[in-house]
Amino acid sequence: MNTINRRQALTAAAIPIFASSVQAKVTDKKSTFGFCLNTSTIRGQKLPVEEEAKLAAKAGYNGFEPWIFELDAYSRSGKSLKDLGKLFADLGLQVPSAIGFAKWIAEDEKVRKAGLEEAKRDMDKLQQIGGQRMAAPPIGATDVSGMDMLKIAERFRVLVELGEQMGIIPECEHWGHSKTLSRLGEVTLVAMESKRPKAVLLPDIFHLFKGGSDFEGLKMLRGESIGIFHMNDYPKDLPRERIKDADRIFPGDGIAPLNTVLKTLHQIGYQGFLSLELFNPEYYKRDAFQVIKTGLEKMKEQVAKSEVS
Repeated sequence: MNTINRRQALTAAAIPIFASSVQAKVTDKKSTFGFCLNTSTIRGQKLPVEEEAKLAAKAGYNGFEPWIFELDAYSRSGKSLKDLGKLFADLGLQVPSAIGFAKWIAEDEKVRKAGLEEAKRDMDKLQQIGGQRMAAPPIGATDVSGMDMLKIAERFRVLVELGEQMGIIPECEHWGHSKTLSRLGEVTLVAMESKRPKAVLLPDIFHLFKGGSDFEGLKMLRGESIGIFHMNDYPKDLPRERIKDADRIFPGDGIAPLNTVLKTLHQIGYQGFLSLELFNPEYYKRDAFQVIKTGLEKMKEQVAKSEVS
């Protein structure tokens, strides 16, 4: 069987990739990066997606990263996704990415086929709101060890080809807690071996730490190979074996090497969005606007400290 182990995956990641990928550049001339809100950050406040968008624009974000289930709830209320897309545009919000959980990677062929159908439906929804990309995490394989990396790459290629037809590009996302695609080097290999130049990655500060990836690995990428970058931080008193999504904190409040990471992103030519993605239950108890305003201020502060703005 043609398998690739972790060491081979990380070795493959040492090659700068995807020179021809199309990266969505931000229009904010005041910063190297755009600033995006992932709606998980205020999920606990249970606001409608349109209200989340209005708060994001009010706070000063120029990007908005919703979850597919929010779009479904909006549609079920009898409203038009195209109208929602118009609202985003009127608010000055791009939709560079969105979060969906289609099981494109599953070993079971029937499950995988159903996952691709789900991905197609999700991409159609994103088309209607002016979306650009969609996260493709290893959902459906998080408890599976020893999967053939080249087979995963073939499955990702099929997903990317679907995305090319639909106008929504999948982002291969690593999940630190997963037994499959937990490391940056692994998703890099999968994207490279998919042989689709438009394939991109979705790195995340928390998942880099949780999965044991070295932040230095980001230096081996090209900016165009990153679809969006998830920003957060983690506290010093939790080892990666025990840390959970709920432990994510505001950028700058923890010990992640954000200064180094942001300098690296600038050096490799990344000009896309930094998206604040948190799941902190303590933040869910606070006023939603204050949470996202604080998050934006802290992201901008970290960018300023890194001297790349």
